Amino acid sequence: NEDSAEFRSASNHVESCSKCQQRLLELSGNQSLLQEVRETLQRCGETEPFHSVAPSSVVISIDGNSDDDMGAECEPVSLDFLMPPSHPEMLGRIGRYEVERMIGSGGMGIVLKGFDTELHRVVAIKVLKPHLAHNGAARRRFAREAQSAAAVVHEHVIPIHDVLTDGDTPYLVMQYVPGQSLQARVDERGPLEAKEVLRIARQAAAGLGAAHAQGVVHRDVKPANILLEESVERVLISDFGLARTVDDATLTRTGVVAGTPHYMSPEQATGQPVDHRSDLFSLGSSIYFMCTGRPPFRAEHALAILNRICNDQHRPVDEVNSDVPAELAEIVDRLLSKNPADRFRDAQEVERQIDAILVQLQSGQRSGRVRWRRTWLRWRNVIRKSAMATGMIGICVLIGFGLAFWNMPAV
Repeated sequence: NEDSAEFRSASNHVESCSKCQQRLLELSGNQSLLQEVRETLQRCGETEPFHSVAPSSVVISIDGNSDDDMGAECEPVSLDFLMPPSHPEMLGRIGRYEVERMIGSGGMGIVLKGFDTELHRVVAIKVLKPHLAHNGAARRRFAREAQSAAAVVHEHVIPIHDVLTDGDTPYLVMQYVPGQSLQARVDERGPLEAKEVLRIARQAAAGLGAAHAQGVVHRDVKPANILLEESVERVLISDFGLARTVDDATLTRTGVVAGTPHYMSPEQATGQPVDHRSDLFSLGSSIYFMCTGRPPFRAEHALAILNRICNDQHRPVDEVNSDVPAELAEIVDRLLSKNPADRFRDAQEVERQIDAILVQLQSGQRSGRVRWRRTWLRWRNVIRKSAMATGMIGICVLIGFGLAFWNMPAV
């Protein structure tokens, strides 16, 4: 809105700031970035209004129920792209898959529960949203997700069964995971016990290690993308929508920030090149969430969250939850290091460290050295602050006595 105070303030700043002007000139020279932004925005207003959908259409409303939902409170989703079902209890059909119901909806895709009529198995189908189906940039990103996920074959990464990216309605078919996301588990039960945190974190690290071994960086590791399969207690990593290979030139593209703010690494937040260590930071944030019920960096607005991620130190997880083992708190602290070089070398090292803690907990052995060191570090800060406060008070008292002595009348 050009009449708003925000617009006028920003405009006045840019007119007088040489750094911002130089930055805009740099971005204006990136034609590939401008083309992708243009393609993404061109069709934003081309979807049919909600009230104009034909009576025979299937329209489902999705209520936002998490902090990550950035849209309206209720988002209507049309399933007009489905063909008529062959069974009256089904919503419709796409390819050889009968669609039973919708599981959820995200920024780009709709996830459906379906049935493979040829292989006779239940599947999850992720479909590119209809208003993005003719958007070149969105289709390329969707195809990249399918390629990235299909390249990783591991028991803790959700497998891809089928992909169709060149049709009118691109979709990919995944294993259907009965259960819930880690986000839903913690929202429902609160902070998890240490052994459960370690079990989930170890499997998530193993899945990330498999992706990194294939040169794939997930870039959006968060509790909502960590699925917990019921009955077998298996963890699967899903949603490779932002994934890139390490040698992908778009990793070094400036001016682009992608990911979920609460779990984003500092290098992502500043638009710097990222590698597998960025996923380790996000894994550390997810472990923090499991232990405390909240992410390590919180604020009212996304930009404030990113600023805290880049500049503020997190509160130690064992200060927030005293039941967290000191050894686990040490791992979280290292994963949340601002400098990628200070984090673990790779996900396999994280997995080994967590395995060692699990063995200690199960055998009843605890490292007193680690516990006393963390206690000393915690109290050292308190002692330092108290000493500084006492020193300041002492200085003020001395200054007061000096001034009083100076102003005493001569006898």
